[in-house]
Amino acid sequence: MHMPDQAPLLPTTLVGSYPQPDWLIDRKRLAEIVPPRARARELWLVAEEHLEQAQDDATVLAVRDQERAGIDIVTDGEMRRESYSNRFATALAGMDSDNPAQVPSRTPGRYQIVPRVVGEIHRKHPVQLRDVRLLRSLTSRPIRITIPGPFTMTQQLYDEYYNSEPKLAMACAAALNGEIRDLFAAGADIVQLDEPFLQAQPDKARDFGVEAINRAVDGVAGVTALHLCFGYAARVSTKPSAYSFLPELERSHVNQISIETAQPKLDCAILETLPTKHVMLGVLDLGDPAAETPEIVAQRIRRALPYIAAERLIIAPDCGLKYMTRDLALAKLRAMVEGAAIVRRELAA
Repeated sequence: MHMPDQAPLLPTTLVGSYPQPDWLIDRKRLAEIVPPRARARELWLVAEEHLEQAQDDATVLAVRDQERAGIDIVTDGEMRRESYSNRFATALAGMDSDNPAQVPSRTPGRYQIVPRVVGEIHRKHPVQLRDVRLLRSLTSRPIRITIPGPFTMTQQLYDEYYNSEPKLAMACAAALNGEIRDLFAAGADIVQLDEPFLQAQPDKARDFGVEAINRAVDGVAGVTALHLCFGYAARVSTKPSAYSFLPELERSHVNQISIETAQPKLDCAILETLPTKHVMLGVLDLGDPAAETPEIVAQRIRRALPYIAAERLIIAPDCGLKYMTRDLALAKLRAMVEGAAIVRRELAA
C-alpha cells in the first residue's frame, strides 16, 4: 500500500510545516537563527501554562487553511515545533539539552547549538502521539505526520557516548521505530522521515544512511515517506540542479520519496532511478515571493510525466512553508491544487 485509499490521481499534500501565527512564536527571531536543535523556549510568545492550548488552536487554523485550499492529505503544520527536528530529539533519554554543544551547520561558516548524547538513547514515552490524535480529530481527510530521520538526527547531535556515528544512527532509528508504530496506531495515514542531511553529507549517507532508515521503518504497518531537501528557501537562495544522494533511496524501505524540483529546476530524468517509489514532487518555489499561477504548477508537473507514471506522483511544495507569510502560503497551496487539477483533467481526457 502506497497511498490512502481515498486519494485521487495526483493527490496534493504538504511536506510538513505551515506558517505559525505571529501571536504564537517570534517569527522574526525564528527567521534570524539556525533552525534550533536544542530547545528554544524563548521563541514562544505564549506563557507556558497556555502554550499547549495555543498550539492546539494554531493547529486548527493550519488544518482549516489546508482544507480551504483543497489539500488532499493534510498535516498538523508542525505548530508545536521550534524546528522540524528538535521536538522529537530532545524528548529522548540519553540527551542533554540543558548543556548543549556547538557544531558546524549545513551552511559553511555557521554553527548550531545541539544536544549532547550522554547516555543510551531510547524513548521515555511517545512524543508526537497527542499531535496525531488531535490532527485525526480535526479532519476526515488522510493525514501525514512528520518526524526527523535517523541519519539527520546523528548530524544534529554531539555524541559523547556511542563514539560511532553508525551506532548512534541505529540507536536513533530504534527510538524512531517505536514512535512510528505508535503514530500509525493513533491514526496516522502516512509517517514521513525528514532527512535533509542525506543531501548535505552524501558520503556518510552512503555508509549508513539507508540502513538506519530501514531500521526506523522496520515492520511498521502503514505508508512511510522520506523528505530530502536542499534547505529552506528562506536560507538557501541558490540550489544545485541535481541531487548528490537520491538513486540510493531505491534500496530504502520507505514508500514515498519527497524531492524539490521547482526552485532548483531539477532535471526530472532522475526520477527514473526510483522505479518502485511514489514521489512527492515539489512544484512550489518557496524562494519566489509571489504565488505561482496554476498553469506554472501544471507545467512543473508535466515535466515529470515522461519519467514517472502519474499514478506514482503526489504533488507538494518543495519544502516546508514555515518561513512564509500565511497569506502567501495559502495562495501558493491554492495554485498547487488548481495546477494539479489541470493535469488531472488532461490525463483523464
